[in-house]
Amino acid sequence: MSTTSIEIADTPLFIYALRRADDALILGHRLSEWCGHAPMLEEDMALSNIALDLIGQARELYSYAGQVEGRGHDEDRLAYLRDERQYRNLLLAEQPNGDFARTIARQLFYSAFADPYWRAMMGSRDATLAAIAAKSEKESAYHLRHASEWMIRLGDGTDESHRRAQDAIDALWPFTGEMFDIDDGERSLIDAGIAIDPATLRERWQGTIAAVLSEATLTLPGNAWMQQGGRSGRHTEHLGRLLTDLQYMQRSLPGLTW
Repeated sequence: MSTTSIEIADTPLFIYALRRADDALILGHRLSEWCGHAPMLEEDMALSNIALDLIGQARELYSYAGQVEGRGHDEDRLAYLRDERQYRNLLLAEQPNGDFARTIARQLFYSAFADPYWRAMMGSRDATLAAIAAKSEKESAYHLRHASEWMIRLGDGTDESHRRAQDAIDALWPFTGEMFDIDDGERSLIDAGIAIDPATLRERWQGTIAAVLSEATLTLPGNAWMQQGGRSGRHTEHLGRLLTDLQYMQRSLPGLTW
């Protein structure tokens, strides 16, 4: 037995909350794939806990998005019953784990943005988003510290760890520009004081990344070309495979409860 996908609205506040929820869900799922496979037990627990933090953020954002949309879609329906093109997460979040260095590089790029983003969103005129931000910022501060410390250890470690860390930075760098892109709908929320302009965070993000990579004896890529598409539903081939795993239970046994 299978179930059909839901249809979703296209209003600015709903899409804004949905995008942030999708970022957290997809990246959280990626990190959960390390459970039982991390290079040490302590790191197995750390990555699993970061994944839980992100999935917790996703739950709050999906619940709020469902309220804003007003179509009766709860967090589970929004998470599990959409087609690939309806997901609006960053392309960065869906990139495969690869080796440990690739996972840490992905986490560093995302967390260096998420930490100041959530801190700024605490001043949102939307009380619910401000409350979600207040909780998420405490978590993202730890996520950034964890990723930074590991990137320094890898970059300034052995020749092999240095090479893998630099390869990871170079490979994922083209996916970072999308974090700062906005569309007309998001611009309207910025003008209303509900959202923050990500362009105001770019300098801080670049400074954080540059400082970590310098201490890690790694080189900041000079490539200015950036990938785009995730925010509008155009994804890499990796998301479809991820969703096959993520949605399997709900698609096979619709409405299943524990």
